Amino acid sequence: MKKRFAIIGFGCAGYHALEAIRQTDPDAQIDIYSDTAMAPYNPMLTTYYVAGKLPYEGLFPFGSLEEIGARYQARIFTDTHVDRVDAGKRTLVTRQGESRPYDRILLATGARAFVPEAFAGLKGAFCMRTVADAVKLHDALAGRSYRSAVVVGASMVGIKVAELLHKQGIQVTLADMAPHIFALAAYPEVSAMIQKRIEDMGIRMALGQPITGGEEIPGPEGAGTRYKVHLGNGETLETDLLVLNIGTRASTGMVSREEIQVDRGIVVNTSMETSAPGIYGAGDCCQGNNLQSGQTQIIGLWANAGIQGRVAGQNMAGGSRETDGNILHNITHFLDMDFIGLGDNRLTGETYTYWSRKKDFYLQAVVRDGKPVGFNILDNYGISGILKAHLVRMLKGEPCRFTPEQRGQLLRFGLEQKFLDYLEAAV
Repeated sequence: MKKRFAIIGFGCAGYHALEAIRQTDPDAQIDIYSDTAMAPYNPMLTTYYVAGKLPYEGLFPFGSLEEIGARYQARIFTDTHVDRVDAGKRTLVTRQGESRPYDRILLATGARAFVPEAFAGLKGAFCMRTVADAVKLHDALAGRSYRSAVVVGASMVGIKVAELLHKQGIQVTLADMAPHIFALAAYPEVSAMIQKRIEDMGIRMALGQPITGGEEIPGPEGAGTRYKVHLGNGETLETDLLVLNIGTRASTGMVSREEIQVDRGIVVNTSMETSAPGIYGAGDCCQGNNLQSGQTQIIGLWANAGIQGRVAGQNMAGGSRETDGNILHNITHFLDMDFIGLGDNRLTGETYTYWSRKKDFYLQAVVRDGKPVGFNILDNYGISGILKAHLVRMLKGEPCRFTPEQRGQLLRFGLEQKFLDYLEAAV
């Protein structure tokens, strides 16, 4: 008898789960439920589309829904919202009232943009999370000339939005209640360097103040609505364009906390199974293992969602695979610079800094109890993969010596021999 699997949500995690299920069980019935009619897309690419650097089709790396459905022999229910999952019965209930039982269910519902109540009534404000958000901003920029913009949220997405607006000649203010940019990834010294570069380019920074609300105000006749953003120190920012990138919240509303453990996200084990047998989670809606802290945490990264989806799908179909977890890491290119943050920037310890005049990049490492716990790198993406792998191996208790090839690449990209010896000696 064919097994029946359901995947709720169809982003990166859902796609890779589908692929893994089909590879493990060629005959299973696989049903996919999506509350949109869009194929899986990468949210981090939306800013490239708005900036005109990526065609619309480029947002969908796995092809169309029709192609995916045919490739993996899956039924895809589009524009179908799942209201509730009955974990005990392994049944899902759609908004239309249909109840369907399955052998295994994957929750891959992702995360939604968070809009504080103080901004919820501003109909003309923009977010940047979904393809629909990107299309809305893209069309607005094509249809109206904006002189000023306030981007709320100095995150990786926020800085990309600020960049694309700045390059269109718009006067941009980047605002955040955090005291410095990239508060969850950058060390204060590195953040200060980035902030100075940004300000030197003409982008204003308004950091370290609560953003207490926003309101619509009338603009000049025929110029459209303007906005006023209120800061905690009493300052106000008036702007033509308001973009909110304040953060995301895991989409967990379809599960009962009495049946499935939920913290900030759905809690899963190393097999990506929830506290309810037969119900799995993957991607931005769930909390996987943070290798550094040993605790479960949402690590909202495209690659991480793919790994979790593959592990979940394989195990749903009868396989036996585990994921050790991941570390916090961010890699982004903006305003002609690269920033890489590896590890938890809240961990303190001995600080090692290195400035390569020859290669023109900066590195800061933090070593705690004799072991590296994090790296910040400015303008040298070529060393990030090796250093991340080094950090992950150390956390897993594996041998932490650089191979000759890795050592050669690190030296070629500008690191000094003594720093490599320092890293190896630290572990």
